[in-house]
Amino acid sequence: MEDLSAKKREIDEKLQMETQKLAFLKDSLNKSNQLTENMVSILESFSSRLHKLEDTIVPVHRDTKNLQKLQDNIDKTLSSLDHVISFYNVAKDVEQTIREGPTGRLDSYLQSMARVQNAVDFFSTNNPGSPELHTVTQLFESGKDQLEREFRNLLTRHSRPVPAVTILDMLGTEDDPEDIPLEHLPERTVAELTEISRWLITQNSTDFMNVYAQIRSNTLLRSLDGLKEHQAKTGTATGVSPASGGSRKLALKDTPTKKTAYLKGRTIIRKAGSSIMKHSSLTLDTARRQGSNVVAELKDDVSDTETDTCILCISALLKLMQSESKLMEGVIPERYHNSIFEQLVQQSMDGVVADVENIATSAKRCIGKHDYSAVLSIFPVLKHLRAINPDYEEALKGTKQGQKLPSLMSTLDTTGAKALEEFIDSIKNDPDKQSNMSKDGTVHELTSNAMIFLQNLLEYLHTAGGMLAAQVAASWCPVDIYPAGMKAAEINERKLSIYIGKVLGALQLNLENKAKGYDDPALTAIFLLNNYHYILKTLKSSGLMRVVVLQTSDIEEHYEDIIREQKRLYSKSWSGVLRHILEISGKTVSQQRAAPQMGKKFKLKDKERQTIKDRFKGFNQEFDDIYRTQKGYAIPDQELRQTLRNDNRDFILPAYTAFREKYEPMQFTKNPEKYIKYSPEEVSATIDRFFDLSA
Repeated sequence: MEDLSAKKREIDEKLQMETQKLAFLKDSLNKSNQLTENMVSILESFSSRLHKLEDTIVPVHRDTKNLQKLQDNIDKTLSSLDHVISFYNVAKDVEQTIREGPTGRLDSYLQSMARVQNAVDFFSTNNPGSPELHTVTQLFESGKDQLEREFRNLLTRHSRPVPAVTILDMLGTEDDPEDIPLEHLPERTVAELTEISRWLITQNSTDFMNVYAQIRSNTLLRSLDGLKEHQAKTGTATGVSPASGGSRKLALKDTPTKKTAYLKGRTIIRKAGSSIMKHSSLTLDTARRQGSNVVAELKDDVSDTETDTCILCISALLKLMQSESKLMEGVIPERYHNSIFEQLVQQSMDGVVADVENIATSAKRCIGKHDYSAVLSIFPVLKHLRAINPDYEEALKGTKQGQKLPSLMSTLDTTGAKALEEFIDSIKNDPDKQSNMSKDGTVHELTSNAMIFLQNLLEYLHTAGGMLAAQVAASWCPVDIYPAGMKAAEINERKLSIYIGKVLGALQLNLENKAKGYDDPALTAIFLLNNYHYILKTLKSSGLMRVVVLQTSDIEEHYEDIIREQKRLYSKSWSGVLRHILEISGKTVSQQRAAPQMGKKFKLKDKERQTIKDRFKGFNQEFDDIYRTQKGYAIPDQELRQTLRNDNRDFILPAYTAFREKYEPMQFTKNPEKYIKYSPEEVSATIDRFFDLSA
């Protein structure tokens, strides 16, 4: 029971607690409802007020926006008015600046010109009939004229010819000339010219480019004229300094490269003078007297300085043109480069072409007078033109001026080839007048001149070969004799080899005809021996042999055979001497020497004594006669002279020694000194004085 009571109490307590909670929840719900009602009331009040505010603000906002738009329109109108008014004030604002010109203030001047241009555009569009348009248009044209004038003045004021020393140093450097800039104009001036050029181009004005071409053309021409004057004053065309000059004719190796194309202007070395002196030194006084005109005949009407200066100007013009092309890059628009550059270089190109043509004309004039050595003045020019032509073609690409050098080279080729052909004819037809023949049989002037000419020709091997390839008739220089694939340089060598062979053949024929003018067979042999030995020695020493053997492999053997034959023919001159000592009573010297030496034991018959006397007397007379005659013969080459003396000694001395030893012991006379005039030593010493007029 107690448990039930306890459980009941517990249930009652829980019920009471739940009742209290329920009462609390009801109270909370009432409060929440109250708060909700209050919040709803507040929100309704706020919404009502918000609607009232909106009804008040929206009209105000709308009015404000309209007012703002009106304000913006007013501002824009004022700005537009200011902008328009500014155009009316442009002429007044910038007139003084325009009138004073852009000198010293190009940037501000261009800004002023921009304002004037804008004014012109404005009035042209909006008020084309207004007086303001006329005013600003005149001002604009005046300003443009000022800019064109400033462009001209800047160019004129700062365009100075390049000093000759600068050009020479530039050509003399080992660096690539293209890497050595020339400052034709100050950097600031170039910048101003570029700015003016750009502005004028935007205005479709191109007259300034013709002004540029004219001024720079005159400057370029003055640079070349200054170089020529410098060379004329210093008397040298070395391209480095007056101290490094050279003599004429022999020049650089004929294998040009890009760099040497420029260096040739300063390194053209001429050696014909020294070559002539070297060959002249091979002769005796008589030969020197006869050959005294060699230098005169080899001297061109065109002076060394003129030819070398022409070559130098060709190189200098190329460098100057290259630098002018670079200078144009900023100043002249690219699309106008070719036309303006052609105007710029035309005068200078014409001048160089005229110089080359003058050299060719002078050479033609000399060749017409049969002075064929004048053709040598063409070779250094032609050689240089061929070497430098690729660079000229690159520099003159897109212009008609690029056609001038090939035309020049063709002219020189024609002139040179004609001279070379006529030179062969002149050798063939050289007169066989007795007055032209030396009395001593020395080397003929024709031989000396011909070999010196060929030596100088060798120095321009590929130039001459190319000339012959381009011009000479195929009848004697056919192209198809060369195997396919042979290089042009080898073909040129072979063509020159053929030409040299023709010259040597003509020379040999002429010498044989000239030799017929001598009455003395011995002198004839000496004359031919001298000439052929000189030819062979020159071929070997000069390098001509290397070229000649390309087409005539046995040329050396040919001349050696001729020389041996002439020596044999010369030896016949001793027959008169030998006939007195080689045979006695039908016996040869060998037989005499083999006979018993018992002359003292036998008494000679009168006839035998007289025979011995006659033999000794005949030998003495013949030996004296041949000595008197042949000591006046000239053998200018020392080696040949000594060789011939030794041959004579070997030819005569053994026979005379045996003859004397055989008969000197015999008592064939009471006055042996009358008949036995020479000892073997004296014969040998006398032979050593042969071919020596001073002995």
